[in-house]
Amino acid sequence: MPSLADILATSRYLDRLLAAKPALAAEVEVALEQAVTQEDLSAWLAAQPGDEADLKRVLRQFKQHAYARIATRDLAGLAPLSEVTECMTLIAEMAVRKAVDVLKLGLTERYGTPRGAGEGGVDNAAGRAQELIVIGMGKLGGRELNVSSDIDLIFVYPEDGETDGAKSISNFEFFTRLGRSLINAIADVTEDGQVFRVDMRLRPNGDSGPLVCSFEMLENYFITQGREWERYAWIKARPLTGSRHDELDKVRHPFVFRKYFDFGAINAMRELHAQIRREVAKKDMADNVKLGPGGIREIEFIAQVFQLIRGGRDTPLQVKSTQKVLKLLAERGILSQDAAAELGSAYVFLRRLEHRLQYLDDAQTHSLPTEGEDRRRVATAMGFASFEALLEELDDHRATVSRHFEQVFADPNHGQHTLAALWQDAGGDAQEDRFEQLGYRNPPAAAQRLAALRSGPLYQQMTQDIRSRFDALVPRLIEAAAALSNPDETLSRGIDLLESISRRAAYLALLQQYPQALKKVAQLLGSSNWAAAYLKRHPILLDELLDPRLLDAMSDWAAFRVQLTARLEELEPDTERQMDTLRELHHAQVFRLLTQDVAGLLTVEKLADHLSELADILLDAAIRRAWLKMPKRHSEAPKFAVISYGKLGGKELGYASDLDLVFLFDDPAPEAGENYARLGTRLNTWLSAQTSAGQLFETDLRLRPNGDSGLVASSMEAFRKYQLESAWVWEHQALTRARFSAGDRAVGDAFERIRCEVLRQKRDLPALREEVLAMRQKMIDAHGTKGDLRDTVFDLKHDPGGLVDVEFVVQYLVLGYSHQHAELTGNLGNIALLKIAADLGLIPPDLAETVRNAYRDYRRMQHELRLNAARARVAPDLVQRRVDAVRELWRFVFGESVIGGNGQ
Repeated sequence: MPSLADILATSRYLDRLLAAKPALAAEVEVALEQAVTQEDLSAWLAAQPGDEADLKRVLRQFKQHAYARIATRDLAGLAPLSEVTECMTLIAEMAVRKAVDVLKLGLTERYGTPRGAGEGGVDNAAGRAQELIVIGMGKLGGRELNVSSDIDLIFVYPEDGETDGAKSISNFEFFTRLGRSLINAIADVTEDGQVFRVDMRLRPNGDSGPLVCSFEMLENYFITQGREWERYAWIKARPLTGSRHDELDKVRHPFVFRKYFDFGAINAMRELHAQIRREVAKKDMADNVKLGPGGIREIEFIAQVFQLIRGGRDTPLQVKSTQKVLKLLAERGILSQDAAAELGSAYVFLRRLEHRLQYLDDAQTHSLPTEGEDRRRVATAMGFASFEALLEELDDHRATVSRHFEQVFADPNHGQHTLAALWQDAGGDAQEDRFEQLGYRNPPAAAQRLAALRSGPLYQQMTQDIRSRFDALVPRLIEAAAALSNPDETLSRGIDLLESISRRAAYLALLQQYPQALKKVAQLLGSSNWAAAYLKRHPILLDELLDPRLLDAMSDWAAFRVQLTARLEELEPDTERQMDTLRELHHAQVFRLLTQDVAGLLTVEKLADHLSELADILLDAAIRRAWLKMPKRHSEAPKFAVISYGKLGGKELGYASDLDLVFLFDDPAPEAGENYARLGTRLNTWLSAQTSAGQLFETDLRLRPNGDSGLVASSMEAFRKYQLESAWVWEHQALTRARFSAGDRAVGDAFERIRCEVLRQKRDLPALREEVLAMRQKMIDAHGTKGDLRDTVFDLKHDPGGLVDVEFVVQYLVLGYSHQHAELTGNLGNIALLKIAADLGLIPPDLAETVRNAYRDYRRMQHELRLNAARARVAPDLVQRRVDAVRELWRFVFGESVIGGNGQ
């Protein structure tokens, strides 16, 4: 560890300070290895006189005491950057709070306490006491203050009104006087120096604006005059004094953070940075480690632009620390882990260097020294043998920062696109030839669509800003579509999408700023009509296409469950936002699965497993939130379960499947029935209601005991009694595919015991056979292919020999033979149950295997057809062998019974 003399050799200011104050030098040397804590600083300040006459002296000596300790620890290599910036931040905070507390006393004695307007007008006695809220901006707000910084402040107060003293003045005048006194107490240069320079230029209207403003004045300013760079400045705003900070944040938050992804912020930040670079170039500040190329400001811009873009929807990104933001961006895949690590390393290096430049003379400088002796001091303080070695590492860091900055802020719109003329001359004579050259199959239709778009009212009525973005995107869309196997369909779907988002500048900005996202959009639109419609309904999902892990990262449902719970907890008690969030997160996860699906990365079975688990997680979260909203809930956790039937029950859920649900409870409390009925109703609303974010699921509750006329939620006892005494055979068929999905696991286990009990009843096989056949005939009559179409069309699901036939065979075997073979009661899916039945000798093994493969093929074909919004129908000759196998198994199980349809 270096000696105190070695440390002082790197800082002229510190050397002078400690030479003038031997007692402070001795204290610093003794405490060198002890971290500077908030408790230390508070104790020192509390021991000083607290009156206004001593205020300036006390604050300046406080600054000298704390500065000397942290500077020596930093220069000795004992204090990490976080300790240095936190200590400097605490010095400023404590000084401001101390000054406000002391100065307010004198003003209150003279004028009384500022109060808001009372209920009956300006009634000083009835109004609420008002306090000055000093807002720390910039590095003070972010707890990142450097060692020779000024402090950026803004003064606000909640309400206008008057003081309640004998000599009354307006709150505005009271807080203006307090603000001026505070600035003087902090910034005035006395024989003890100054505490901090104070910069008030970030306040509304800057130097020309009033020194203080009420919440109402601030809000009006944000709405009518707030500029883009001010959004950037207010990210780090942090109140240091007063109360009612939650009300202040309600004014600040909507100005800084948008409800949508605000990709337009990139252009605004790019323009702001360009202004800074022009100023740097004009003043020859290339060696400025803060504002120069690859400097501190560029790292801050990278962090803060993503806060502006995403902070409104991703609350953790509203954090004020630059280093924490970089870490969060890496966790979300917005920056790569390597990029975040490189930027974080550069940030620490540049901030440490900045401090050593300032330690020389306690000057607010960020420029490298030109004098040889100062260069030697700075290099030594940074731990380098020479200034040249320091420069070499500095240049590496700055080059790294510049590279990452350009990747984020590079303007993708330099020059005119090669196909711009095709859009600008839409409707011209050469259009069709150009589309033909690009590989379009129907050039006249493509040219006509483009001409109609350009001449139509939608385009003609666009604002200039939106039109310029639109003009940049259309040629790129034409090019991206031309690179695919179905350019005509892709272009048509792409134009539909652009038209649907044409009034949402943020979405256009996203596609304009990230050309690779537009290419991914084109690929997705070309692959699936259903995907195109889904993206059109939920354009917010465009943001997902920016994640480089989209096709690589497999779903981590345990992590998603934790993330969902935390997000909903953050939003408590805002039911509307919670319901929207459930939908938004569901849409995002479905979209990720969809992109992997159309890329051929998921089998139909694996996709259904993912969609089913996702639905279970969302059901569980909705139960918990709906229960918390119950005004008269009789227990902390509901003894309530959601039982899923049908596609979700069998874990064969598709993108557009509805949920067949039954609600059960097992609770002896007298009020249980009423409470769980209300919970079931609320839960159904949480799931099926249309909100601004759309619908979570379409639900069907008709499989509950007694159907539509039954109770919304049934007790376990009532459910068991109904199943054993009153249920129809078709309800027991449905029970074969039922399972516990969400809620109280103990209730789910009780349901499973009842389910197995019901399925294992010994049944009259001929009677069961007749019931199953009758129900199958009803389904064919209702949904099967009719008339002459049978010769040309086969419905994969409903026609004889299709999916439903396989399901009915399995259900019959389960109901007919589970009393002998308990393994048939497992809800394992039709493919697994066919194998179990074959292993038990109930059906021929070879035939079972053929039908298992046919069932897989049917599901795959059905899925592919539905991705393009087509009914699950094919030409009969494409599936005849599969149909024959399924019908052979049908005849084996049910005999020679003839089920109508398709000539069988």
